[in-house]
Amino acid sequence: MADVLEFRVPAGNSTTLLVLGLETDEAEHALYEAFSAFGLLYSVRIRKNAPVARPGYHALVKFYSARDARRAQDALNQQCLFQKSPLKVCICTRQRSFPQQAWALNSYKCQELANHYLGFNGWSSHIITLQNISGFEEEEVRTSPRSQQLKYLCIQELTIPQHGICTRGVGVAEPHVDTSQEFLMAAYRAQKLAAQQALSNAFQKILFVALENGKIAVEYSSTQEDLVDCLTEEELGGLIQVTDLTSSQMSPEGEEEILSDFSMDGE
Repeated sequence: MADVLEFRVPAGNSTTLLVLGLETDEAEHALYEAFSAFGLLYSVRIRKNAPVARPGYHALVKFYSARDARRAQDALNQQCLFQKSPLKVCICTRQRSFPQQAWALNSYKCQELANHYLGFNGWSSHIITLQNISGFEEEEVRTSPRSQQLKYLCIQELTIPQHGICTRGVGVAEPHVDTSQEFLMAAYRAQKLAAQQALSNAFQKILFVALENGKIAVEYSSTQEDLVDCLTEEELGGLIQVTDLTSSQMSPEGEEEILSDFSMDGE
């Protein structure tokens, strides 16, 4: 069966394995090495057992692919791996009474997922526009002369040539600056963050379909026609009014990764 992968934090029990019987809380790297042999991991987290359970630790290993999670469970359940006693590996069956929000992956995780399935040369991106769209509130300036509001807009194009996919993303960063000494650093970080958000937003419009034979299909999955994808670069270059990206669209882990350049590709 095909496995559909979105550029969002994996949700649902089928992609998460519960590992029981850990003897130490310092086995994160060993777990990552063992389980990543079966597919790309989103996270590995070790926790102490509840007081009502036997002493020790357990781990939650989250894959992007439910198929990879099942393969890892079949192969590693009741294996000792890196310790003397065997580990119990099972699909997480914890039920939630409320719907889980599908958080967008941050730009670093998007690149990691794309590189895994497309290869390091399978995609590329470039910035179409990176603009300072800052505005100053007169009332704020009067009450706090040294306070400024900084705002940057980035529009970035993502291309996957082997699959004929080209889409664009929008990012807006608006840090608050309290002193003139912080302004240059805040402007630099705002540009970085806007570029990261734009790349993440572009990836949200596509999905991967991982077939049983190992091949990958890439589909454009935006629910409605996106004006940013329809305009020419010249039209986008002069774009002033944009739809702001709210914090609810971002991963709970945020965009903490600062990349070395605005223009990014799979290399």
